[in-house]
Amino acid sequence: MQSSSNPAFRNMEKVIGSQQQAAPSAQYLDQMYNQPAYEAPARERFLTVDDVVTKTAMILVLAVVAGFATAWFQAYYLALPGALIGFVLAMVVIFKRKISPPLIIGYALAEGVFLGAITGVFNQYYPGIAAQAIVGTLGVFGGMLVIYKTGAIRVTPRLTKMIIGGIVGVAVLMLFNLVMSLFGINMGLRDGSTMAIVFSVICIALAAFSFLLDFDAIDQAIKQGAPANTAWYFAFGLMVTLVWLYLEILRLLGYARQ
Repeated sequence: MQSSSNPAFRNMEKVIGSQQQAAPSAQYLDQMYNQPAYEAPARERFLTVDDVVTKTAMILVLAVVAGFATAWFQAYYLALPGALIGFVLAMVVIFKRKISPPLIIGYALAEGVFLGAITGVFNQYYPGIAAQAIVGTLGVFGGMLVIYKTGAIRVTPRLTKMIIGGIVGVAVLMLFNLVMSLFGINMGLRDGSTMAIVFSVICIALAAFSFLLDFDAIDQAIKQGAPANTAWYFAFGLMVTLVWLYLEILRLLGYARQ
């Protein structure tokens, strides 16, 4: 034991040594005998890949069911409420320190309603576009998973900074475009022009590369022995990226159909 500058601790080593050498009294032994047996608390299970896959599949199935029901009953008026509720729940999940599965499930249902309404409208104008967008989204997701597992593209600090910087830049442009559209000013980012097509391609590329960051974060959490409950949050993160990717692919296909 190292010497401490605290006067109360300077003789601690001697005190501990004398206590260890002293024989215990009969009263002390009796008290120890009558104490209940100590039971170690159950250790929380560590995170596994199966946990993430299971939770992700669960919320995706809920989103698909909600989206299919919305499109089937043509409840397109639920698009705006679904988007607003999904955004609020996403912010709560992101900034809430404790992981809440009910909030994540609520987010999945709200986004499912929103995507179902938007997809239904697009599919009325461009028949078959929904199936194309779904296949395209799954294809990009599967392709990025293969790229990550094979190590074709490694997640480095530099790549991470580039992806995050690109996402921040795109988010700022989207917000600026939204504000300008409220004043009737067309910035050319969402009107089907060449600039709009290029912008959608950039968004799709950033969303695709975001999966690499998601996969790497999951791998790191598993290696560090994160609790199994964090699978909910990783499933939420994957769904956020999937929603963004799907919307951009749907929009790009719409441009191609015009």
